[in-house]
Amino acid sequence: MLDPTEHEPQRKVMMIDTKSFYASCECVALGMNPMKTMLIVMSQAENTNGGLVLAASPMAKKNLGIKNVDRRRDVPDDPRLIIKPPRMNYYIAMNKRINDVFREYVGDDDLQLYSIDESLLDVTSSWEYLKYRFGQDLTMKKLARIIQLEVKNKMGLYLTVGIGENPVMAKLALDLEAKKNHSLIGEWHYETVPAKLWPITDLTDVWSIGKRTAKTLNRLGIVSMRDLAFFDPYRLKKELGVRGNELTALAWGVDRSIVSHKYHPKENSISNSQVLPRDYYLERDIKTVIREIGEQVASRLRSKHKMGGVVSLYIGSAMSETVPGFSAQTKISPTNNSQMIVDALYKIFDAHYEGQVVRNIGVSVGKLEADGHEQLDLFIPVETNVKQHKIDSTIDDIRHKFGTTALVKLSSKSKGGTMIQRAGLVGGHNGGNAYG
Repeated sequence: MLDPTEHEPQRKVMMIDTKSFYASCECVALGMNPMKTMLIVMSQAENTNGGLVLAASPMAKKNLGIKNVDRRRDVPDDPRLIIKPPRMNYYIAMNKRINDVFREYVGDDDLQLYSIDESLLDVTSSWEYLKYRFGQDLTMKKLARIIQLEVKNKMGLYLTVGIGENPVMAKLALDLEAKKNHSLIGEWHYETVPAKLWPITDLTDVWSIGKRTAKTLNRLGIVSMRDLAFFDPYRLKKELGVRGNELTALAWGVDRSIVSHKYHPKENSISNSQVLPRDYYLERDIKTVIREIGEQVASRLRSKHKMGGVVSLYIGSAMSETVPGFSAQTKISPTNNSQMIVDALYKIFDAHYEGQVVRNIGVSVGKLEADGHEQLDLFIPVETNVKQHKIDSTIDDIRHKFGTTALVKLSSKSKGGTMIQRAGLVGGHNGGNAYG
């Protein structure tokens, strides 16, 4: 059989995850070993009924059965358990220190911060230099161990490393192998994909496949990754569109993206994003935050006397989620009307959301032009448009004079709202001190 991956590029890529990042950082601050300490980071937000577990150390998970997003009332009353509030400034500072270590092995172009606790490193360009530095017998596993030890010695943190010939393969190696290995290292290659990926029958275990997609694949008779690899790609594309092509490539471990080819958004846009204070499971709560951020971006447009013709939405999945988020956009008639922008965001969300647990939300409005020449919607009475503009302007004036939270919608006071709590927070949590 012809191997479809025979001529695929073979790069040297690592996906590196800091184990139980928030909890490990707090253990280090106390001078304790993150792998031997029972500690959790617990939010103190009022809208979580006493707080949620944001992160638990491996021992807290193993010995007490604590899981991320457990509520305070579900946390066992154990004198050995240390409970700490989140300190986002501290975690951001620690993340910077970790990535500064990574920069000793790759240039900035070949380093991508995937999330606050995960980074992608493409050492292809620096490989000859690294062999000169560490010896001609250097392998990717040896390099992974060197990086693990450096971060452990300098910061007391443990790293999990997935190694692959492209970013997706490195991510699969991280999630499906490295996290289960004693060495915390997993290595995949094109020739090992059949043995390591294809036997998987619970499709939702695989990064980027959610419950909805898995049901669709099952309906087509695809019950394993091997079935997916050999399913007719033309039929899959007909059923799922571009997503079908992506899934076929995933089943073969194919990913032609290159870390150094980063996407740089155009400056002709206004955007805002937020790290949520906890994992969001409910669609209505996610939409509340989308609405809040959309209205904030619309207000910024009005303050700059701009209108936008393209609305973009970014949804980032939680760290524990196997289904990735998405980024999509839609064209609209140029506007800075809050309701029209929010409606467009809802339309994008409804078309792409697959039920994944969400932790990051971003909104951007592009194709900007000067305001004052808005095209009216024939299906909306002129009086309604004028009234909405007056409402938007009045809200802008009040918030400018008395603060962002001087006027909030009722949904922002619901469990999912974050607008009020965000005031004074960093990344959706208490900032705390950077150190100690």
